[in-house]
Amino acid sequence: MTAETPPIRTLVPILATLVGVGLFSVMDAYMKSASIAAGAYSALLVRSWLGLVLVGPIWLAMAQGWPSRKVIKLHIRRGLVGGLMALSFFFALVRLPLAEAIAMSFIAPLIALYLAALLLGEKIHPRAVIAALLGFAGVVIIVAGRIGREKMTEDAMLGLAALLVSAVLYAWNLVLQREQALVSKPAEVAAFQNAIVGLMLLIPAPFAFMVPPSGVWGDLIASSILAVSAVMVLSWAYGRAEAQVLVPVEYSGFLWAVLFGWLFFREQVTFATVAGAVCIVIGCWIATRAHTEQVSV
Repeated sequence: MTAETPPIRTLVPILATLVGVGLFSVMDAYMKSASIAAGAYSALLVRSWLGLVLVGPIWLAMAQGWPSRKVIKLHIRRGLVGGLMALSFFFALVRLPLAEAIAMSFIAPLIALYLAALLLGEKIHPRAVIAALLGFAGVVIIVAGRIGREKMTEDAMLGLAALLVSAVLYAWNLVLQREQALVSKPAEVAAFQNAIVGLMLLIPAPFAFMVPPSGVWGDLIASSILAVSAVMVLSWAYGRAEAQVLVPVEYSGFLWAVLFGWLFFREQVTFATVAGAVCIVIGCWIATRAHTEQVSV
């Protein structure tokens, strides 16, 4: 079979990843609004427990027994990493525009390519590296455009520092996502993810939790539904394709962020943003071509 006529099964995980990333991007917009009103910690705690209420019954209905000890350890590991990643990201999101925050977090997929090789033994295809570098170049263009037109405030610097922490954790999370998807079904992944993050965040609740204002609950419910859906879709995709194939597709999240940042918060799109987005799209296309050609050999 030639690269020009790839089998449908080759493209379906990539398309599913595009959908999952899009769902997460809409969720980020709702969570930014909720985090501004209630704080990143309280918003994430409520979202996690709402998510568990949504997906828990689905997992219980489909479960054929309790996961093994090894799998539970994996769930706990990803839940802790994912919880800290999300908390630092939403902290940054309150202080930075949606599109730029998501764009700057995209150093994570570049790190994840090498973590996948180190932790999962995946062989890195040369085109996967080129795709990741192109995506990262797009991010650099966007960041350079921001620095060139705006003075960096102390609050923005705090946001950038939180994003760097989140990006490293995000890279690890992407690798764990692939590892987890190979041993668990999507509903199980989503249920344990929400449960572990929710339990972890309960520890400081007596001192840090603030009941969200009534007007924020719609955003929190919407973000919970979107987060559960995204986790399940991405878990399905990562169970059917290697991390190095799907990781560059994560860059498409920036395109969604541009759209939702404008729709929700009227955030402007600059020339640097468009130029960076072009690099991101080309990177995603190269990643797709690399995968179809690899399968066709």
